[in-house]
Amino acid sequence: MLVVHHLNDSRSQRILWLLEELGAPYELKIYQRDATTRLAPPELKAVHPLGKSPVVTEEGRTIIESGAIVDYLVRRHGGGKLSPPPGSDAYEVYNQWLHYGEGSAMLPLMLNMYVSRLGEAGAPLHPRIESEMSNHLGYLEDSLAGRDWLLGELTGADVQMSFVGEVAGAFGRLDRYPNMKAWVDRFQARPAYKAALARGGDYSMARR
Repeated sequence: MLVVHHLNDSRSQRILWLLEELGAPYELKIYQRDATTRLAPPELKAVHPLGKSPVVTEEGRTIIESGAIVDYLVRRHGGGKLSPPPGSDAYEVYNQWLHYGEGSAMLPLMLNMYVSRLGEAGAPLHPRIESEMSNHLGYLEDSLAGRDWLLGELTGADVQMSFVGEVAGAFGRLDRYPNMKAWVDRFQARPAYKAALARGGDYSMARR
């Protein structure tokens, strides 16, 4: 049985969305953040030594990293859905988005969050962080021009990149990027997205 080890209010919410889109059966084990530190509980270390979420387990396999999990689930449970045909040019673009989401796009967003907590001490870093956020969010904005989804139709690439759009919204950036705003509104309105919210619990990145 496929098990999703899900940390409340975290990146792993998109894995639940993906599984609801695929219609794949899964068991959900929910872990709660520490109310003070916002860190994952130590119980997750029993699943994987890093103690991070998302983690999926199935048939003796333990898989970490959102991009790897999206790839695994689409290949093993997708039945040809949510992915271009392997070997096609579109598949190479799709695979690039799976790596780009956490490999590049999230870095300036996370730096912005952490450096903002430093107050005046972080001020010298803000111009560079702002420049990098504009660079990456602008790239996503341009990639969505004239299309509803990153590859024209919904794929795992949109699921993987969804957290980037949601964090940009949490920072109050989406009004600057109308294509991205429409994309976030579009995927958050999907029945599968709403079903994932119902299963995963409160998620602060869901727009109201």
